[in-house]
Amino acid sequence: MRLFVAIVPPPAVLHELAAVVEPLRAARPELRWTTAEDWHLTLAFLGEVAEAVLPELGRRLERAAARHRAQQLTIGGGGAFPGRSRARVLWAGIQAGPDLPALAASVAAGARRAGAPPPDEGRRYRAHLTLARCREPADVAGEVLALASLAGKRWTATEIYLIRSNLPGSARPRDASRYEELGVWPLRAAENS
Repeated sequence: MRLFVAIVPPPAVLHELAAVVEPLRAARPELRWTTAEDWHLTLAFLGEVAEAVLPELGRRLERAAARHRAQQLTIGGGGAFPGRSRARVLWAGIQAGPDLPALAASVAAGARRAGAPPPDEGRRYRAHLTLARCREPADVAGEVLALASLAGKRWTATEIYLIRSNLPGSARPRDASRYEELGVWPLRAAENS
C-alpha cells in the first residue's frame, strides 16, 4: 500500500485557500488541479509499504508525535517545482516555526526504524500544499505571482495522520476517497507562554 504521513489543515483554512485557488483553476483548466479535500502537508512520503509493517509503524509514529509540540502554521505564498517556467507542481507555501522540519525528520526516522524507509529521506524538507500538477512542464509564473500575496489565518496543527493513497485505477469503489486515513496521533500540547 502507498502511504504518507501528513498534517491536515482545518476546514476553515482549506475554504480560505480554495477561494484563492478557484480563479487560478478556472484560468488554467489544462493543469491537473487537486481538490480541497486532498490538500495536506506531507511530513514524510513512504511509498509502497507492506501491511505487516503497519503495527510497528503506528507505534513509531505515536512516539514521534509525542516528542513534538503542536505546530503553529500559516498558508502563505506559493511556488513551483522544479521552477516556475518549467513547472511540474504548483504549490502553496506553509510558514511554520523551527520545529516543523524536526517533526518531519522524526517521522521519517520512525518510519525507517519500522521498516518503511521514505524514498525521499535526506532531501531538504519543503513544507507545502500541492495545488496542481502539470502533465508537461508548464510556465506557471502568473499563478506563482498570484499566490505571492497569499497570507492565510494562523492555525494550530495538533495531530499527524498516516494516510493511504488510493491511486486512480486501483481496486476501490468509484465513489471512494482518494485518501484513506489509517491512523492519527496527537502532538504534544503547546506550552503556555
